[in-house]
Amino acid sequence: MSRIYRKYPPSESRASRIGSVVSNLLLNVLAFCGMLVVCYLIFSLFDTPAQHKIKEENLALEAEYAAIEARYDTVAQALDNVIARDKNVFRILFESEPYDFKESAIESRLDNYDRLSSLSESELYREMTERMRRLEKGQHTTLALFERINNSVDSLGTKANNIPAIQPVINKELTLLTASYGMRIHPFYKSLTSHQGVDYTVPVGSRVFATADGTIKEVKTRKTTSGRTIVINHGGGYETQYSHLSRIDVKKGQKVRRGDIIGLTGNSGLSLSPHLHYEVRFNGMRVDPIHYFFMELSPEEYQRIIQIAQSGMQSFD
Repeated sequence: MSRIYRKYPPSESRASRIGSVVSNLLLNVLAFCGMLVVCYLIFSLFDTPAQHKIKEENLALEAEYAAIEARYDTVAQALDNVIARDKNVFRILFESEPYDFKESAIESRLDNYDRLSSLSESELYREMTERMRRLEKGQHTTLALFERINNSVDSLGTKANNIPAIQPVINKELTLLTASYGMRIHPFYKSLTSHQGVDYTVPVGSRVFATADGTIKEVKTRKTTSGRTIVINHGGGYETQYSHLSRIDVKKGQKVRRGDIIGLTGNSGLSLSPHLHYEVRFNGMRVDPIHYFFMELSPEEYQRIIQIAQSGMQSFD
């Protein structure tokens, strides 16, 4: 039996074979990577059905958004024209500039919202903490102020009844006040003049009430620009005046109490239409009567009547 002898290649031949295997492996890896690159390019150049559908939907949404934006611009322009026409009508009717509270309030809220939206959580926390601190400080200040007011009222005793503190007519909806204290267009002279009281547009024959306890100081029944007028001396430096009345139910020197009916509204004197002109004087100086309705108005109603008063309508006398 013959023996088989294996022939082992020399070391150089084995090294060359290993190098060949490594080369083939590298070529295969490069070929695989090349295939991946080609596939990526193919899929990036050509959309799948799902991607194509999404792109079509996005294009449709963009076109719809553009159409809506164009419609919004048209509506906004029309609305601006309506607002401008409305303000122009207001100027013609009342000869003064209209005051828009809601628009300024909305703009302020939107600006505040944008500012808060841009803050981080830590900044929002600091903002809230600072606001709480200010609120607590304001609460303490308000409580101290209320305490001072209560002490002042207690010290006044019955003299508090001599401070004008209600409206001279029934005005539950607050809409009867049509002209406020300040510079107003005179209804007859068409010039800017000082209107040193408030006007209530009320029908002839509406009841007029004394706004505080006092004594009838003056009754005017002769023909004057203020028409039939009552002046009440309340003491403590306070006086009130009620003008353009149709009837007077009190006499000079008569004592009256807050809420007593002293006359009826009218259109006497130099008056554009039936109304009551009401004034408050303190130490001889005419002051804004609107700040003397605190007995019958809530804080919300007081704020509302302030807004009505600032609407800038012309006076009626």
